[in-house]
Amino acid sequence: MRWALVKVCLAVTTMVVVAFAVPLGLVVKQMARDRAISDAERQAATIGPALSITTDRDQLTGAVVSTESGSDGRMALHIPASGGADRIDIGRQRATDKDIATTRTIGRASISEVPGGSALLQPTAISSGEIAVIEVFVPDAEVAGGVTTAWLVLAGVGIALVIGSVAVADRLGGRMVQPAQRLVGAAHDLGEGKLGARVPEEGPKELRLAAVAFNSMADQVVQLLANERELAADLSHRLRTPLTVLRLNAASLGDGPAADQTRAAVAQLEREVDTIIRTARDAKPQTAAAGPGAGCDAAEVIRERMGFWSALAEDEGRKVRVAGVDRPVRIPVARPELVAALDALLGNVFRHTAEGTAFAVDVHNGDDAVIVLVSDAGPGITDPAAAMARGRGSGADGSTGLGLDIVRRLAESTGGDVRIGHSVLGGTEVRIWIQLAPGGDAGRRGHRGIRRRKRAGVG
Repeated sequence: MRWALVKVCLAVTTMVVVAFAVPLGLVVKQMARDRAISDAERQAATIGPALSITTDRDQLTGAVVSTESGSDGRMALHIPASGGADRIDIGRQRATDKDIATTRTIGRASISEVPGGSALLQPTAISSGEIAVIEVFVPDAEVAGGVTTAWLVLAGVGIALVIGSVAVADRLGGRMVQPAQRLVGAAHDLGEGKLGARVPEEGPKELRLAAVAFNSMADQVVQLLANERELAADLSHRLRTPLTVLRLNAASLGDGPAADQTRAAVAQLEREVDTIIRTARDAKPQTAAAGPGAGCDAAEVIRERMGFWSALAEDEGRKVRVAGVDRPVRIPVARPELVAALDALLGNVFRHTAEGTAFAVDVHNGDDAVIVLVSDAGPGITDPAAAMARGRGSGADGSTGLGLDIVRRLAESTGGDVRIGHSVLGGTEVRIWIQLAPGGDAGRRGHRGIRRRKRAGVG
């Protein structure tokens, strides 16, 4: 499209330049010729008074030489014989006798083509009544004077117009083609799963409307996928929580065929749910982070989830401690995301520690970061790096790898991170750092803050 526009503009401009420049050049050439002939007529007219007074050769020769053409040898006089006087010819004759006789007969000026130029033949009456002919030679160099320069100027102007029109057409074509190319590229990116692909709404009106429609479509696709992701996460969390309760209750059924069958069925159900969760996680699209203003009250969410898990803890004889949730703690994380992360961590406590093992949840609210600590008094994790690697998707038997992956994604979506260490209770401590403000210094201040609280005996 761009090159087609350039070619059309080049063809049209070239035709316009030829249509105007060629006739204009011919007019310039004709004007130069008319100017040279007019000058020759003017010089021929200066000899007319002398011819009307005398036909003396010497006097007429002096009159001819006194003119510019005569001094250059380009003027001649042809006086016919009369009254017994001989024919008089002054100067170099270039026109033929026939042309001179014809001019004398018709009685008006004529132009005769001669070698090297043209000859102006001007008839003039003399005192004897005969017709003398004044011949003025006009060389081709004088006729073409300035014509070459004019042609070069016209050619230069024409070339400049063609180049300018091509440049303008190319620029206009670029403004039309680039938005279309960006639209094509964004469509390919969206088809490859890059859901953040958008098109600048610029260019011609039609392309702007196409960009608006594409961006609206992409936003709807992202929203639909985000809704499906939230629904899948919510369903998986809803399944894992009652399954944990069911597994714990099944463990207290004692021995016997019915109890063994119940525990086997619960284990099979957990494996099937784990498979579903892995599949959903692997197919989960990468959507954009929550926009400005999105978030929740972490203290309220933790109180609500701890109310649920405390009932199970009481059944198993676990001591529970919650700190730092007595006042609102706003974080830039959607409520369903925080609920999923807390359920994953607390579910791991019940799943991987013995009954009666105590656990705690502490919240530390800073100026630019919020630290959530989930700690227990269990045996601990001997290899935290492997646990985090498992969280990234290389889970072993009995683990979907989703728990720590959910927690890690939550923290990294705010610019924070997740670390596993030893808790003051003697077991595992999972520390979630949630950044409140952009920038890398928040993490270091958050780390220093958590160390100060530990030295003070908190968490």
